[in-house]
Amino acid sequence: MRKKLFNISILFFCYALLYLPMINIIVYSFNASKITSVWQGFSFKWYKAVLNNPNIISGLFTSLKLATISATVATIIGTLAAFALVRHKRFKGRNIFESMVHMPLVMPEVITGLSLMLFLFWLRDFFYLPAFSGITPIAIAHITLGVAYVTVIVRARLSDYDMAVEEAAMDLGAHPSKVFFRITIPIIAPSCVAGWFLAFALSLDDVVLASFLSSPESTTLPMVIFSSLKMGATPQINALATIMIGVVLTGVLLAGLYMYGKQRKAMAKEAVL
Repeated sequence: MRKKLFNISILFFCYALLYLPMINIIVYSFNASKITSVWQGFSFKWYKAVLNNPNIISGLFTSLKLATISATVATIIGTLAAFALVRHKRFKGRNIFESMVHMPLVMPEVITGLSLMLFLFWLRDFFYLPAFSGITPIAIAHITLGVAYVTVIVRARLSDYDMAVEEAAMDLGAHPSKVFFRITIPIIAPSCVAGWFLAFALSLDDVVLASFLSSPESTTLPMVIFSSLKMGATPQINALATIMIGVVLTGVLLAGLYMYGKQRKAMAKEAVL
């Protein structure tokens, strides 16, 4: 009984440590006061201020565009890398290739951002190129990071993949490229989608790499938030955080409802059979 009570207490403490700060942000986002720690009445004015803030809106669109591009490219490269590592057990330079793919998982983002920034400066000066601006430098960094995660996810799915399906298709005369796009890709599609969403979330959340590689015309939303917090937390940031929490919770609930409905349909089919 004591052990069970102790486990429940630890669980409650961990959840409280995780969610109480979020609840505090949500509550004080409706505060009418400019001071986040002093309650002066209920108001929606900070939500209106967020929607009318050009820096936040611009940072949001920049982050969404950057995350979409980097996640898509990372998913394509990561899927091909996983395919090469699983299907081709031995090839020259395999160990180096595998180490380079997985290195961003353990490399501190500070080192990655700094090294990429210095490398782009070297390319500009050595080849007399124009200055790298826009979202291109950040996209390169986010793609490098996303490829590592996508490769791990897709590789795990390909390792459990039954190649007899592909062999049967090729025995029936299907071209290898057709087998890849008509059989392999549909089967590993859930893992590719999972890798895409993970790469999207990593790009949308990143502030370390962006702080090294961003320019005035490519300021992401996390950079806007980080810059505004240098002057102290404001209710406007609380309102923005509440909106982001609401979007995430909505996505999680919709995904849960979809999975629940899919499970119910599968159980109904099994009952009929």
